[in-house]
Order: sequence, then C-alpha cells, then structure tokens
Amino acid sequence: MVSSKGVRSRGLMWSALSTVAIGLLTTAVATPVLAADKPAKPTIVLEHGAFADASSWNAVIEELRADGYPVIAAANPLRGPANDAAALRSVLDHVAGPKILVGHSYGGSVISVAGANDPQVKALVYVAAFLPAPGETALELTNKYPGSTLPAALDPTPFTLPDGTAGTDLYIKSGKFHRQFAADVPAGTAALMAATQRPIAQTALEEKTEAAAWKDKPTWAVITTQDLNIPAAVQRYMAKRAHAHSVEVRASHSVAVSQPKTVAGVIEKAARATR
Repeated sequence: MVSSKGVRSRGLMWSALSTVAIGLLTTAVATPVLAADKPAKPTIVLEHGAFADASSWNAVIEELRADGYPVIAAANPLRGPANDAAALRSVLDHVAGPKILVGHSYGGSVISVAGANDPQVKALVYVAAFLPAPGETALELTNKYPGSTLPAALDPTPFTLPDGTAGTDLYIKSGKFHRQFAADVPAGTAALMAATQRPIAQTALEEKTEAAAWKDKPTWAVITTQDLNIPAAVQRYMAKRAHAHSVEVRASHSVAVSQPKTVAGVIEKAARATR
C-alpha cells in the first residue's frame, strides 16, 4: 500500500523537475547564443561592364548565395564614369551594412569612383577590369600595351536624344562577339550574350575618372591572360600599381561566365579578409 504522504512527496518532486525543465527550455529559446554571435556577411555588389548586362553575373551570384552572401547585381547605364558611379551610389546608399564592390571590365572604372570615401565599402574586386587613376580614361589604358583587338570588332551606332544631343553607342558585331568577348564560353551561350549585349557610349571610354577608391581600400584583381579586350599586360600594370592581391586565370574577358567558381572564390576571399 502507498501512503498519501508518499504520493504527495513524489508529486512535489515531479512539479519541481517540470519547473526546472520549462525554465531551461525557455532559456534555450530566448538566447540563441551561437546564431546571435555570428557577424553578418557583407553584401556583394556586382557592377557589369560594356557589352554585357547584369545577367553576366548569374553563375557567380549562384555561387555566392550558396555560401550565404547577400548579392546585388546593379544595372550599369554605360554612359560615363561620373554618371554611372552616381547611379551605383544610389544602390549603395540603399544597402545597409558593409559591402564588397566588384567590377567587370569598364565596371572597374565605375566602382573606383563610386566606392571612394565610403567607409561601408570594405574591399574592391576587379574582374578583367580597369583600375584607373584619377584623370585616366579606359581608352588610354587599353592602348597602354598592345594586344586589344576590340576596335576592329566594334559596330558604332549613332543616336540622337529627344533634346537633339547626338552621340555614338558602341556594340560588338554579333559575328565577332564569340571570339572577341567570350572565346571560352559555349557558342550557344555566347550567341545569347551577343543578342542581349548593352552598348556603351563612346564618350564613356574617353571620359576621365575622378577618383580611385583602390588607393585606400583593400583590392583584389582577377587577371585574364587570354583577354582580347583589355590585354593581360594592361591588367597586370594596373593591379601592380594598386597593390592588388592578383590571381591570374587562363580565361577570356568573360571569365565570370566561363569560370564563375574562380571569380566567386576571389570575391569571398576579399570578403573574409576584410570582416
């Protein structure tokens, strides 16, 4: 026979244990220590260059997002470094927290201006890109060393704006796009890239840049050794001058399309080094 005193004793014991268990559970739910203590990853902001659009970053974006990085691929107007940097700055101002700026080709000129004097821009990554010093132009840098076959592949197209202002847009001829811009990309993909390419204003390549964010920010450079747009010798010269952490890749100008894992790896290295 069990006495009423024993029943009451066991009841009190179970009540006490339940109270402790509920307290521990509540504490565990209320204080997720590991998750809260992890620093947030910086946002990766990608700027495309001439003869491309933001979709040229698609495969790189997939790699970065798989590794937990927030990513934005901005639309580049391709009208000139000052104008395009202002457009990119509006994007940067909309994104809270630290950022890594990445520019491809002419996009390098844009991030050089847009990233200047912004403490939230923690690093710059130049992918087969221009790293101009203040007062330099993309055209001037392209011609610093021989090797670019771009001029012969261009298709100049005059335009007139509603206010009567005239100018010239530059495309790459569709029949020359694959070899010139994306020789290591499958032909079908290169054909789509040619059909969707964005033209750049000729004056954008002749406009002097106003700032060089690489002068006071950690910088990385992906140098493409088979590049027919910006010769590898030019890329090496700019990267060395900027004291950039350089990675040479046997790739065409479209390295972000042909070797996205490599490009994403360099971007993530820059992000980890500057956190």
